[in-house]
Amino acid sequence: MQAASVTRGAIGLDELAAWAHAHVADAASPLAGRPYLLVRIGDSGRTPGAQDVADIGRWLRAQPCPVLGIADAGAHELLQRSCDLVSADEAALDAAMDNIRHSPLAAMVLVQVLRVTEQMPVEHALTVESLAYATLQGGEEHRRWLAARTPRNRPAARDPDPAVLVERTGNEVEIRLNRPSRRNPLSIEMRDGLCEALELVAADPSIARVRIAGNGDAFCSGGDLDEFGATPDTATAHAVRSLRLPAATLQRCADRVEFRVHGACIGAGIELPAFAPTVRARRDAFFQLPEIRMGLIPGAGGCASIPRRIGRQRTALMALSAARIDAPTALAWGLIDAIED
Repeated sequence: MQAASVTRGAIGLDELAAWAHAHVADAASPLAGRPYLLVRIGDSGRTPGAQDVADIGRWLRAQPCPVLGIADAGAHELLQRSCDLVSADEAALDAAMDNIRHSPLAAMVLVQVLRVTEQMPVEHALTVESLAYATLQGGEEHRRWLAARTPRNRPAARDPDPAVLVERTGNEVEIRLNRPSRRNPLSIEMRDGLCEALELVAADPSIARVRIAGNGDAFCSGGDLDEFGATPDTATAHAVRSLRLPAATLQRCADRVEFRVHGACIGAGIELPAFAPTVRARRDAFFQLPEIRMGLIPGAGGCASIPRRIGRQRTALMALSAARIDAPTALAWGLIDAIED
C-alpha cells in the first residue's frame, strides 16, 4: 500500500484553522459520505499561534466523528492530543478507515465515549459505556451484523465442571475460566460465575492474593457470539449489565488480583485483565478489540480499563482498526506487565 493511498484527502492545518474559525459543524459525520476526519499535523506553511491551536483543538474535540491524525514526532503535540488517534502506521490507519466506513455510527459512539470518560471515575465510565453499548445494540449496524451472521450450531460445552473454577489455599484464591472446548467465551454462565467468585473476594479481606487464568488454548475469546441479540430489548440489557457486570465487582478488589493470560485475549479477554495492577502474559498471547465490525464498542469495561493503561488514542487505534496486538507490542504499550514463557 502506498502512503498516498492513506493520506489522500487529509486536511492540513491551514484548512483546519479556517474551518475552526468559521465554526463549521458538518465537516464530517456518520450520516454523510465522510464519516471521519483525516488530518495532517505539521505541514502548514506557517506556525499556528496559541489561539489557532486552542481553536482547532476545541473544534476537533467537538466533531461527531473519529478524528485521525497523521503527524511527525513532536509536531504540535497539543493538536495531536485533540485527535482521537494519531499514527504513522499506514496499515493501521487504512484498517481504521475501512472499519469506520463499515460502521460509522459505532465508530462515532466509540470516540465520544472515550473522550467524555477519560477523566471520569471508573464506576461512572462503566455506566456511560453500558448506555452507549445499549444504544448501539438497537442500531442498524448491529442488526445488520446479526442478520448476516451464520449460526454455527455448535454443540454445548463439553466441559463437565462449572464454567468458573474457584480454589482457595490459605489466603490465596485461584479463579480459572473453564470452558476450554469453546476457548472460554464470556457467556451468561461464565459471567455469573465470575461475578460470584469476585463477590467472594471483595467480601473477604482475609484473601490477600487472587490469580485469574483460563484453561485450554485461550484465556478468553470474548463475548459468546451465540448469545448476542438474545436480550428482549436494549434497556433490559443495560439493566442486566448494571446488576451483573464482572468489571464492576472486580473494581472492588482489583488491587489484590493478578491475571495470567495466554492465547486469544479478545474483547472481554483483555478488557477485564486491564483493570488489574498486574497482567502476566505468555508469549503466545494476542489482544484484540473486534466489536466495531459488529456495530458495537467494547462493552465488558474496556472503554474504562484499557485507556487507563495505554491511553485514549491507542485504545481508539485498537478498537477502530480491530488489529491483533502481539505480546511484545502489548508490553511496550503497557497493556500487560510481563511476558512469561
